Amino acid sequence: MPADLPLSVWPTAQQNARAQRAGRYVEISGTHPAKMLPAIAARAIATYSAPGDLVLDPMAGIGSTLVEAVHLGRDTIGVEYEPPWVELARANLRHAASQGATGHGEVVCGDARHLPAGLDPAAVGLVALVVTSPPYGASLHGRVTARPGQGIAKSHNRYSTDRANLAHVGIGGLLDAMGTILAGCQRVLRPGGFVVMTVRPFWSNGRLVDLPGAMVRVGEESGLVLYERNVALLAALRDDRLVPRCSFFALEQVRKARAKGVPRQVIAHEDLLVFRTPPISVGAAGTVVRLPQRLNAPSARRAA
Repeated sequence: MPADLPLSVWPTAQQNARAQRAGRYVEISGTHPAKMLPAIAARAIATYSAPGDLVLDPMAGIGSTLVEAVHLGRDTIGVEYEPPWVELARANLRHAASQGATGHGEVVCGDARHLPAGLDPAAVGLVALVVTSPPYGASLHGRVTARPGQGIAKSHNRYSTDRANLAHVGIGGLLDAMGTILAGCQRVLRPGGFVVMTVRPFWSNGRLVDLPGAMVRVGEESGLVLYERNVALLAALRDDRLVPRCSFFALEQVRKARAKGVPRQVIAHEDLLVFRTPPISVGAAGTVVRLPQRLNAPSARRAA
C-alpha cells in the first residue's frame, strides 16, 4: 500500500441511525439487520459521483445507497438476492420519489456474483460509482424487546434462512464471492469509475478478523486499484470526544467477552475502502486514457 495514501475521517453518525432514516425511509425498513448508515452512502455518492451519473449497489438490501443516490440527482440500479428486501428497496424508492427525489432508481432481484449478466446490457460500461457493503454473518444487529422478569427477546436479527445467501458461507466463501463480485463491478464501471465499500473488522471465536485488510487484497486481486482508505465513524463526534451509538447486540458481545476475562472494545467505525478502475483504460475509439491515481479535490480527503 502506498505510504502517502490519503486518510480521512467522516463524521457520519452525528445523528443516530433511526434519526437518519426517520421520514426518509418507510418505517418497516428497520427490520433489516444490517443497514448502511444513510449518511455514509450520501457522503460517498456526493464525493465520488456527479448529478446525472449512474450508481450501482450489487448488494442493495433495503436500498440505502439507492435512496440517497436518487435524492442527490443520480440514477441508480440495485441488485438484491432476497425477494423481501427487493420489495422493501422498491418501496423506499417510491417513497423517495414522493418526496421529490429527481433521480431514477431500479431494483433487480438477483445474485451479485452474476454481474454484469444480471444488469441491463445498456448499463454496462456506464456505471460511475459502486457503493456497497459485504454481509458479515448470518446473525447481526436487529431489534430487542424487554420482557420483565424474562430478559429480552431478539427479532429481525438474521439476513436470511437461505443457505446460499453469502451471510452463511463463512469468511473463506465470502472472500471468494467478493472477488467475483468486485471483478463483475469492474466490468460494468466506466473508465475512471469508483467502487466504495464499507467494511468493518469483526470478532469470530474470540479473534478479531481484519476483514477490511482482506477486502483490500481481494479488490486488488480483482483488478481494481486502491485509491483511498477512509474512516466512517459509527459514533458521534462532539469536539474532541466520541459519543457512543452502540447497538444492544454490539454491547452484548462486549459484555460476554469481558465476563470471560477477555478485554474487548466496541467497534466505533467502519473502514471505507475506495477503489478505482486501473489507471490506464482503452477508450471507445481505441485511444489510451491515463487516469489520475487519486483525487485532486481536497474535499475528498478531509472530514466534513
